[in-house]
Amino acid sequence: MSRPLPLALVQAPPRPATAPLSGFAEDVGKLLDRFPQTRLAVYPELHLCGVDGSPSATEQLQEAAEPLDGPRSRQLAELAGDLGVWLLPGTVCERGERGELFNTAPVYSPEGRLVASYRKIFPWRPHEPYDPGDRFVVADLPGVGRIGISICYDAWFPEAARQLAWLGAEVIVNPVMTTTADRAQELVLARANAIVNQVFVVSVNTAGPVGTGRSLVVDPEGRVRAEAPDSAATVLTDVLDLDDVTRVRTFGTAGLNRMWDQFTDADTPIDLPLYGGRIDPGRWRPATG
Repeated sequence: MSRPLPLALVQAPPRPATAPLSGFAEDVGKLLDRFPQTRLAVYPELHLCGVDGSPSATEQLQEAAEPLDGPRSRQLAELAGDLGVWLLPGTVCERGERGELFNTAPVYSPEGRLVASYRKIFPWRPHEPYDPGDRFVVADLPGVGRIGISICYDAWFPEAARQLAWLGAEVIVNPVMTTTADRAQELVLARANAIVNQVFVVSVNTAGPVGTGRSLVVDPEGRVRAEAPDSAATVLTDVLDLDDVTRVRTFGTAGLNRMWDQFTDADTPIDLPLYGGRIDPGRWRPATG
């Protein structure tokens, strides 16, 4: 059995927050003309909310913020529906109900609907002005499988990837805007999060001159399937077979390690003082889509 997910990761510079969405719609249309088999198109963090990095950057981000039922989201949903593709357009500045500023990754379906949205839980403090989100988010792609969403710095917190995998994510999609020297560490984290959770991880970074690029696709055993070699604008394409997650979890990483089957229901729960919680063996195994 096979559950293929053809995807395209677009490593590109951010578009100005003040630019009309018609330019982005044209970009996505050209992407699908080049790669017509694409079912999921993914763009970098804040791809539609680029600002100039001046002292007024936070003010510019505030001005770019809209609620998720606003005109930008409606246009993106219409775009996904017109093109018949799953669209994760990077992240956008979202205005919350109480005036909060969230860094949010929306997911739009080929039917033209907003089906999920994730607010970055771990803003890169003290450098980012966003309010943190308060929940982990997965989205079902009918007939294919379940994806989980994290945003950039979330990847530095192993709890995020573990929770998404436990919620049944078979692919963790991580839009990134890394402009600093720590992209090298993020590549290690992408592989580590894939290995310890036995999931695919796709990390798409902003291209130069703003970002450091090096987007990549990692399989559930931690092997790099595709990687951009530098910060140049490019598109990574791949076809993920989500049944690879089932295979690796059934037979083990390298045919050996089956971490999700570590515990039996008879094992004693393990307290986790850091979280004020515990690992309950009866709840350890991940959900299924």
